[in-house]
Amino acid sequence: MLDGDDTILASIRDRDSIVDIFTKRKPQIVFHAAALKHMPLLEHYPMEALKTNVLGTNNLLDAAEIIGVETFVNISTDKAANPSSALGTSKRIAERLTASRATSDPESKYVSVRFGNVLGSRGSVLTVFEKQIKDGGPLTVTDPEVDRFFMTIPEACQLVLQAAAVGSSGDTLVLDMGEPVKIADVAKTLIEQSGRKLEIVYTGLRENEKLSEELFDNAEKPVLGRKHEALSEVRVDPLELDLGKLAEIDSHQAARTWMDRNIYAHRSDTK
Repeated sequence: MLDGDDTILASIRDRDSIVDIFTKRKPQIVFHAAALKHMPLLEHYPMEALKTNVLGTNNLLDAAEIIGVETFVNISTDKAANPSSALGTSKRIAERLTASRATSDPESKYVSVRFGNVLGSRGSVLTVFEKQIKDGGPLTVTDPEVDRFFMTIPEACQLVLQAAAVGSSGDTLVLDMGEPVKIADVAKTLIEQSGRKLEIVYTGLRENEKLSEELFDNAEKPVLGRKHEALSEVRVDPLELDLGKLAEIDSHQAARTWMDRNIYAHRSDTK
């Protein structure tokens, strides 16, 4: 039910509202899963990725520090490793912001958790294919060779909770996703299970979409399974925002340029 007193509707872009909610409710643990994640849309509107995935994350981090949360868990994505899109870049920067807060607020724990696609979650390929089968097809796949990491909702929830428990402040924890699965194979399996003869149509990779996602960035040196057999630890460079400079960004291109400059510390010539 979404109409009880324990449910609050607010935008993470609204810093004052978020701080007010945190001040009144005083959460001990925060799981930050709010994000814009539709990759093609964000390629056209990168400023929206900046406003929600970057500034919205910073608003939550501010509120968490103000009220002294015990643990803050930022839910990230495999697209943050060697990011090629506005989505991946904005989420990589969110990881950097979370790592930075671990330094400025040593009394609390701030960790990020990075993983791939969750089967059955809203907008996942499984739900899309199920609707396409219900509608009589065809099933759309971008490329016959495209593959992705997958896990179930219970697996994702369990590992996020474990990451919150065992992670050290400043860590980005990467979940073991097993071997990547070809999207075309998922489509073929679902068609077989449906008992129907449906076509698969290949539409081509979308702008800045990778053929294969990665869990680790080329700049990272993961520590495997030290705290949990299904978790690896990496460290991303912290980033502290210059909100004055961000307030000057007035176009999608300027937003994209700023995010591209702030993927890594050595690229940034301006915060």
